[in-house]
Amino acid sequence: MSFRDCGIVLQFLFSITALTCCLTPNAHGQSKLTGKDVLFVVARQDFRDEELFAPQEVLKAAGYTTHIASSKTGKLSGALGGSADAEMTIDQVNPLDYAAIIFVGGAGSKEYWDNPTAHDIARNALIGDRIVGAICIAPVTLSNAGILKGKNATVFSSEIDTIKRGGAIYTGKPVEVDGNIVTGNGPGAAPDFGKEIAKLLKTKRGK
Repeated sequence: MSFRDCGIVLQFLFSITALTCCLTPNAHGQSKLTGKDVLFVVARQDFRDEELFAPQEVLKAAGYTTHIASSKTGKLSGALGGSADAEMTIDQVNPLDYAAIIFVGGAGSKEYWDNPTAHDIARNALIGDRIVGAICIAPVTLSNAGILKGKNATVFSSEIDTIKRGGAIYTGKPVEVDGNIVTGNGPGAAPDFGKEIAKLLKTKRGK
């Protein structure tokens, strides 16, 4: 075997290890989450405050450690005057490091609609059996990543047709859960959106 062939084999083995880290089989042969870190993907400005802070509070109360990524590090500005600190940029994110990836809405979240890195995060999280959430207009990012096709989903009213064009089955519910995907339709649904994610995480942890 050549040196190049050895490198290809090692790269393949590393990829398999990465996909299985933080997952253990349960009694039914399904994967069970072992990590307790959750990542919020937040716009650099004009994110919707409640859609970050309410789910974040719910998940922290459930024992999860929350992290924030954005298109820049440092202070992020909320539409209602709140702020948050991003500890990493989205191109530094390994989605398999987290039990859930949550895309926060607000007008600023449009910056991720057509962002290939954001799409890869969503797709790879789902492939890795993680939970993927999006609220308000952020489900458009999931739709454009191709992961809402054939899935029940909800979204802010202005983007109903957008996610339908991406193949989503729009249900009109404030919060919708389909497999590992959780969507919410706006700030009023933010607390319940967080609760549904916490409930799903608890189920996947086998508790």
